[in-house]
Amino acid sequence: MSTTPDPPTDGATAVAAPERLRYRLLTGPDDRSFCERVSAALDDGYVLHGGPTLTFDGDRVLAGQAVVLPTTPTPETRLV
Repeated sequence: MSTTPDPPTDGATAVAAPERLRYRLLTGPDDRSFCERVSAALDDGYVLHGGPTLTFDGDRVLAGQAVVLPTTPTPETRLV
């Protein structure tokens, strides 16, 4: 008995969802678009990791925010 799903019959190609990374560092100009990207990551199940970081490149303020997927620590990954 095969456990592989049948391919679509309407001519469409099945595309696997990309694997979500456990850690992401979002960066960009400190504007609405950056805030929307952080908000979208939070809506996708990520949580903030630390506070934001800001820098100035001479023309604009750049922001960075780390986000992580919450996981349950295992004995192998738990810090002592």
